[in-house]
Amino acid sequence: MPTPRLAVFAVFLFNGALFLSWAARMPALAAQVGATEATLGLALLGASLGLALTAPFAARACARVGARNLVVVGAVVTVLAVPSLTLATSPLHLGLVLFVLGSCNAMLDVGMNVAAVAVTRALDRPLMPQFHAGFSVGGLIGSLGAAAAASAGWGLTRHLLTAAAVGAVVVAWVIRAVPGATGEPAARPAGDRPVLSRPLLWLLAGVTLCSAIAEGAASDWSALFFVTERGLDEATAAAGYAGFSVAMAAARLLGEPAQRRLGPHRLLAAGAIVASAGFALTVLVPEAAAGFAGFGLAGLGLAFAFPVVMDLAGDAGKRADGTGGEREIGLVTTVAYTGFLAGPPLVGGIAHASSLSVSLGFVAVVIALIVPVVWLARRSRDRELTRSGAGSTLP
Repeated sequence: MPTPRLAVFAVFLFNGALFLSWAARMPALAAQVGATEATLGLALLGASLGLALTAPFAARACARVGARNLVVVGAVVTVLAVPSLTLATSPLHLGLVLFVLGSCNAMLDVGMNVAAVAVTRALDRPLMPQFHAGFSVGGLIGSLGAAAAASAGWGLTRHLLTAAAVGAVVVAWVIRAVPGATGEPAARPAGDRPVLSRPLLWLLAGVTLCSAIAEGAASDWSALFFVTERGLDEATAAAGYAGFSVAMAAARLLGEPAQRRLGPHRLLAAGAIVASAGFALTVLVPEAAAGFAGFGLAGLGLAFAFPVVMDLAGDAGKRADGTGGEREIGLVTTVAYTGFLAGPPLVGGIAHASSLSVSLGFVAVVIALIVPVVWLARRSRDRELTRSGAGSTLP
């Protein structure tokens, strides 16, 4: 049986691989349902809505049934829903299936992050960036698999059934090693505050919101930026987001020493400075090479935002028995999904009113806001620890 650490990493990898398996075949799915750019955009909104609406309920469910059971439910529905995309006959039908996929992805996200927090606590190591690297690596595997399937002439049904079957085997192999203790205590500790009333959690959620807007801008607008603003062809322009993704995955895989040395708050602030400088470099220097370097820096700087914030949110909900954090992770995840939902159209609206250079410059400012928000979050955490009689040990 695999170790809990390997098992949780495999679940992150499964999630990324299945997600990119269907996302990378979007042109074929659009042709299958006869979607235009406008109707395809509305269909894709279904996945974002499913994520945002399900995350709060997933957090409550995780507190009651445990991370492992929530991962099982999310994985089973994902394995069934991904091949079901091939049955869609209209943009509306596609949007409904994507809503289901988004909902089960929210369950997977909450469950696997709670399980990852349990592993980091048990090993007393800052491993969250490595777990999130699993999602990035899985996405790379899924996209490469989709490219190979398309090159080999595989139809959508054959490709997605194969991807789902392989994913099911992986999850079945590791699921028993995923931490599964329920987090709901028999009685809540005295002074346990509702998550919505804690400024610390809203500040941590603000970090993920800014990061989500930036990640969405990179994924949705980078290629178009290089085509319209730098005059590159589409194939070359795609390298911008590829560099962003590779830099993010590498930073996450190798990020444990950095988090140990700097601490979570300093790492978040330093990453925000690097990412903001990357977007600024992209729009201020009118050379394609500078743009590619800028997106690489952005991926490097944003790599730690989600995993470190999830770690801090879980720590904010930790109880004396070592459990807890489900509700806190659920709140932060929900706010992050609103960033993925609202970010791309916001950036697109600014670009429509001005230019993509201006809109990506706006993203640089949004990322820079993470620095003061992290400072406020650290102060809020220190105040909470002072009230509870503990001392802050995190930089």
